[in-house]
Amino acid sequence: MKQRYITLLSLIILSACSTKPTIYEQLSSFYKPIHVPVLTHDSAAVFFDSLKNEWVHWKKADVFNPAAMVRHDSLYVLSRCEDNPKAALGGRTSRIGVSVSQDGIHFKSFDQPVLYPANDGFQQYDFPGGCEDPRIVETEDSTYVLAFTSWNYKVPRLSIAFSKDLFHWEKKGPAFAKAYHSQFLDSATKSASMITKMVNGKPVLARINGKYWMYWGEYFVNLAWSENLYDWYPLLDSAGHLKKILQTRSRYFDSDLDECGPPALMTDRGVLLIYNGKNATDLRADPSLPKGTYSTGRVFFDPKDLQTVLSRSDNPFLKPSLPHELSGQYAAGTTFAEGLVYYTGKWFLYYGTADSYVGLAVSQ
Repeated sequence: MKQRYITLLSLIILSACSTKPTIYEQLSSFYKPIHVPVLTHDSAAVFFDSLKNEWVHWKKADVFNPAAMVRHDSLYVLSRCEDNPKAALGGRTSRIGVSVSQDGIHFKSFDQPVLYPANDGFQQYDFPGGCEDPRIVETEDSTYVLAFTSWNYKVPRLSIAFSKDLFHWEKKGPAFAKAYHSQFLDSATKSASMITKMVNGKPVLARINGKYWMYWGEYFVNLAWSENLYDWYPLLDSAGHLKKILQTRSRYFDSDLDECGPPALMTDRGVLLIYNGKNATDLRADPSLPKGTYSTGRVFFDPKDLQTVLSRSDNPFLKPSLPHELSGQYAAGTTFAEGLVYYTGKWFLYYGTADSYVGLAVSQ
């Protein structure tokens, strides 16, 4: 009897130890499956720029800061591609290109960009700096919504575009163009993480109390809502200023800025926002990281009150360690996450490295 009890107990323990982590538990740990970029620059790709009236090598300089989406059992990455390697940081033209993979590691890239400055009514926002840093989500009716930065060398603006196939995009313009009598139209805005939920093993946009919601921002995080996904209304404080939902912390990895990463996700622990923190270059800096380093952390918000923080990581779960993450046009080192997909039973997290390449981390 005693031996039978011990055997039964051993089977229970063994079963518990071998239980596969749930889809949400997998988000707690990532590793880097390869030690080289999954995407890099391409000097051969050319594109006719109708605004400049010339052929340009549109991704000759750098390919980085990727969004990601699963469509028809293939994994697509939409990357920021820069043209002129001789221009200074922030002084190039960015266009968004598409690459496709069957394993999440090896990609085929398409020759032409899919989103770029054009004579389309939004030139004043997109040109000459271009379309940058995409984050992509999907609605339940299979419409793709892209949040990206329009950069005209003067003011970066968070902008929106729609697509049905990832290749043909309809620009909707700056996200905050109408909010509060256009109060924030000419303010610097970027980095939107719209809130999603898992439906049939795939993140799709969630409605909460009848509205869509997104975390957004760079030096601090704000929360905004929309009913149509292109007119967005940020939350304001009692003084009429943008409300600060999440702020920087002295002596932590996010001591200089908190910049939203991939689309936020409703989980069993709360609403997960993966975000990118920049380490300060002064006395506020985290002494365990090089000054100026970008690394990646997590914060969970209360699903019943999207402004309330439930927990926040003290240390980054992803930070620069590989050569391509520590060398490039941003020499301080960068892991800048923007794309998260659930693919072949694992989470694939795509991130920009040193403002030059695309890296990959996969759930354990």
